[in-house]
Amino acid sequence: MKRRDFLRLSAGTLLASQLPLQLQSCATKKKVAAGTTLNIKKIEIPVGIKKPFSALHIADTHITKVDSRDVERKIMLAADRSRPFALGEHYLDEAIHYARANNMLLIHTGDLIDFVSEANLDAAKLHYDAADWLVAAGNHEYSLFVGEAKEDEAYKKQSYDHVQENYPNDLTFYSQVVNGVNFVALDDVYYNFTERQHELMEAEMKRGLPVVMLIHVPIYTPKHAQHELESNGGKCAYMTGAPLEMTSKYQCDPSLPADQQWRNRSVQQFSDKPTLDFIAWLKEQPLLKGILCGHMHYFYEERFSKTAIQYTVGATYDGDAYEVLFR
Repeated sequence: MKRRDFLRLSAGTLLASQLPLQLQSCATKKKVAAGTTLNIKKIEIPVGIKKPFSALHIADTHITKVDSRDVERKIMLAADRSRPFALGEHYLDEAIHYARANNMLLIHTGDLIDFVSEANLDAAKLHYDAADWLVAAGNHEYSLFVGEAKEDEAYKKQSYDHVQENYPNDLTFYSQVVNGVNFVALDDVYYNFTERQHELMEAEMKRGLPVVMLIHVPIYTPKHAQHELESNGGKCAYMTGAPLEMTSKYQCDPSLPADQQWRNRSVQQFSDKPTLDFIAWLKEQPLLKGILCGHMHYFYEERFSKTAIQYTVGATYDGDAYEVLFR
């Protein structure tokens, strides 16, 4: 399922009284067909190290668990949204087994869960405790009911602390050196970077190590943006840092009430100055060797700068993964 199809999901219609107290993902209660294995695409990122190593990169698992701790509205939400993501946990388990069997680092670049629930966060902790992970947040990490309100920093704060305590590293900004490569995870879930993230990234570059950046939303690159616009009828590109001349033409309904204007993609994905400044600076950094991201639910690769290609991985619930050789 591509992102444009994913966004067409309608609201659930099942009554809560018809549902069990715990809605497990279909991966745990449904027999998985034989041969349902990962769709692994192998890539190489040259980083200039003496001893190559590999990682498995996935994103967009969209776990949809609820239980008796959740309100009726969330139980109905899970009943509707669990259908397209039925194999998400199955493929997540496959990814963990594959990475462990091949001595690989695991990387997840956002939307492990589809919305905030106690059962989803329990599942996140369970899977993250099962292996060595580096992770970036996705917009759904903080989604309470999926599209019910304007998603901004105030919205994120409602669930941030509870989500963070179940994830293996800091979700706003995190750096970890693995075998001489500096993996830096940043939060760009609402299509922006902050001045503080810029300052922190400058400090990371001063360490003099090759950098691989982990984000959820892809940074604007022209061919990828054009591809997405053509595929969704020009609605929007779903990319961080798209130029203002592009975002100004995104889907816009001026008839929406003032308190609903945030629903317009031109508002949601507006590129502010700190974001554009950060991206312009990032393009000039020779130590940046690659960007790993998700969000789009399909594979796409495009050069971001002279030294870095941006790799967008398909969705875990479709079985997609990158096997990345760092050399």
